[in-house]
Amino acid sequence: MDRQLISLSKFLSLVLRHHPETIGIQLDQNGCTNISDLIEATSRHGRQLDHTLLMRVVHENDKQRFAISEDGRRIRANQGHSIEVDLDLTSQAPPQVLYHGTVRRFLTGIQREGLVPGRRQYVHLSPDERTAHLVGKRRGKPIVLRIRAQQMATAGTPFFLSRNGVWLTAHVPPEYIEFPQP
Repeated sequence: MDRQLISLSKFLSLVLRHHPETIGIQLDQNGCTNISDLIEATSRHGRQLDHTLLMRVVHENDKQRFAISEDGRRIRANQGHSIEVDLDLTSQAPPQVLYHGTVRRFLTGIQREGLVPGRRQYVHLSPDERTAHLVGKRRGKPIVLRIRAQQMATAGTPFFLSRNGVWLTAHVPPEYIEFPQP
């Protein structure tokens, strides 16, 4: 994806996941807004956006951050919201192990509290080590944690699978995390 699309993707992530008010749009209870409203508001706030460019951002984003409604008229972020939205996800049985990419400076807190969503609605977990490695790499030298997801689910913790393949859960207690040996 070229620089213009990356910049626009980051901007749309900010608007659709955290601060829709920055461009004067509203999200419904499921985090959706009309595409035409988004294009108009984005353009009013100094960013070039048309339907074709928006579709490129949606379809060329390797993380598949956004989803278009079946009728093609609405858009939302798939996950990662810091504002309360109902993503209309159904609880699913996770695989035996999921992964979480992080960096060393967060390990002490994770060992003490587990994985917490922070400002987001959910903790994000990856289906494979490679993806978790890439996630952790955004903040420095990555460390990949193994999460005993199936054990958590058996103990009653719900898991959800977003449209773009990211596993979500409310909290991962430290006893379900396999930390790398020093």
